[in-house]
Amino acid sequence: MEYVEDIIDIVIVGAGIAGLATALGLHRKGVKSLVLESSPTLRTSGYAIGTWTNAWHALDALGIGNKVREHHRLVERVVVLSASSGATSAELKLTGVQGKTGKHEFRSVRRDSLVKILAKELPKDTIRYSSKVVLIEDGDNLKLLHLADGSIIKAKVVVGCDGIYSAVAKFIGLKEPSFSGRLSTRGYAEYPTNHGFKPEFVVITGGGIRIGMLPNSEKSIYWFFTWRPSKKDKVQQSMSNMREFVIQKLTSLKVPKEIIQVIERSEMSQVFSTELKYQSPFSLLFGRIIKGNICVIGDALHPMTLDIGQGGCMALEDSVILARCLSDAVYKGKIEEGLEKFANERRWRCAEVVARAYIVGFIQQSSNWFLSFLREKVFARALVRALLKTPDYDCGKL
Repeated sequence: MEYVEDIIDIVIVGAGIAGLATALGLHRKGVKSLVLESSPTLRTSGYAIGTWTNAWHALDALGIGNKVREHHRLVERVVVLSASSGATSAELKLTGVQGKTGKHEFRSVRRDSLVKILAKELPKDTIRYSSKVVLIEDGDNLKLLHLADGSIIKAKVVVGCDGIYSAVAKFIGLKEPSFSGRLSTRGYAEYPTNHGFKPEFVVITGGGIRIGMLPNSEKSIYWFFTWRPSKKDKVQQSMSNMREFVIQKLTSLKVPKEIIQVIERSEMSQVFSTELKYQSPFSLLFGRIIKGNICVIGDALHPMTLDIGQGGCMALEDSVILARCLSDAVYKGKIEEGLEKFANERRWRCAEVVARAYIVGFIQQSSNWFLSFLREKVFARALVRALLKTPDYDCGKL
């Protein structure tokens, strides 16, 4: 039996980082919203996100930057190693480096910690769990959201924060993400005492693989591994088999033993392996990313490969900018103008970052001998510097 609820001004679909940050931004501006989450509880899966300078600008704008900093170690340096020779290809100091928007800051932030901090800052009635959206319809300047339990919510504004397979993006007509041809897995190692690793982001590239490792704290380390699958790579979907697959790949290359030992003791992702997908930059530039009173942000808008660590950072940028545009529009009664302003502000930025991530990943992971030579002898330092160019961006205040 269907039950139609009262009209709600702003409905956010998805209680991930993008959805919660948007709700918090609106709350800070005195605008109420409702967040619909399909899961029965807050989703704390996923290990960590690389949180660069642009993300810290956004977290500070939301008023939670220092709360997040308390529990996560500052990364001081990036070190890039060659998987084929073991030699250092490039190094980049991070601490004290001044950019256009302030000093650079990079930390690995536990996803569960971040979403809990965001949720705690919201009024208690903001998040509604076990509320999966199964259908979206137009209805007299409103959107009708049909939920799995049979209820229908009427919304003046809908914000899709429902991830890479977004139902809201599908309703808008945004092109489906493309497969990059690469897979990824990730893990998290915890130690009873200090693990002894320096506060460095270590990246190893070449030989068809890419692995990154960085500490969250003195007792925990996050890592990711990407590869281009071949017919020989048949991995049974279990955590132990995936761990052995990664270790086998790394031991065949010039990878330091201490990094392999981290993987040996790691808790592995429950997803085992994930296709790395990305949104076409041309769709972001010229396609429909809003539709009247409905829009998408985060992975629903601009999924990207993880090669420059900007997925979560860009979602936080989106949230602050959307909250600013939308809150102003609500007070003026010009919702569609506010969403148009958001779209115009984000198109070029999102397209540029998605393209940069894809290109960096393609060059760093390629096993082609000519590209490998250029990567290690010519491009290495330029690719590392690209890590600082992208986050040198300030989304502004709420």
